Amino acid sequence: MEWIDTHCHLDEDAFTQDCEEVVTRAVDAGVKAMLAVGITLESCRRVLELAERFPQVHAIVGLHPNYVAAANPGDWEQIVALAKSPKVVGLGETGLDQYWDHSPIELQAEFFDRHLELSRELDLPFVVHCRDAEEAVVKQLKTHAERGPLNGVMHSFCGSVETAHVCMEMGMSLSISGMVTFKKNETIRKTVATIPLDRLLIETDAPYLAPTPFRGKRNEPAHVRLTAACLAEIRGVSKEEIAEATTANARRIFRLPVG
Repeated sequence: MEWIDTHCHLDEDAFTQDCEEVVTRAVDAGVKAMLAVGITLESCRRVLELAERFPQVHAIVGLHPNYVAAANPGDWEQIVALAKSPKVVGLGETGLDQYWDHSPIELQAEFFDRHLELSRELDLPFVVHCRDAEEAVVKQLKTHAERGPLNGVMHSFCGSVETAHVCMEMGMSLSISGMVTFKKNETIRKTVATIPLDRLLIETDAPYLAPTPFRGKRNEPAHVRLTAACLAEIRGVSKEEIAEATTANARRIFRLPVG
């Protein structure tokens, strides 16, 4: 079986000492590609360096909504330049976060618009971070969808069935993280059961959100298969079917090479 981890943070301090071993374990577990996501300009530079270092790693660059207030003048222009690298397969993570109070929501919305506009300009998919901001995120996405279908992914989706289907109607796909394996998250599991296989992706968000039985420990891309196993159980299908569908979806959306 072949897996693709569509969202991880391999440039984080948690992987400083053993990044090569982490990548090797993932490859040995059947993970054919890992999409390393930047959150600041420096983070984006680091994920691009990792993508140059490891053939299985690809970069997604952008400014995370929690860090847009800390961005320096000229940072966005440098993100735009980095986005044109052949190792960059997407933009983000972008979106809105009303859980933390790190950046004014108006500034988050401005940068969300910038990422969505750049997505159309460069024909790259965008990755959405949404925390305690479901209604506002959907409203902003709808504004951009008036110009045509959106080429985007809802990262670590844990929203409602209604939001899931509105996003899919706009052309988007939904990526599921290890949270779906947590016992208390029955609502997420019910939502996941309603998502068509051709709109489903899997991710780790490593080093965060480690799936059961590793909850509370450092997550890593090799664990993406545990989230996939949970999805197979929820949907009453084989792990092979989940692997085939989610891997094909990731390759199509992010234009990843086969093999």
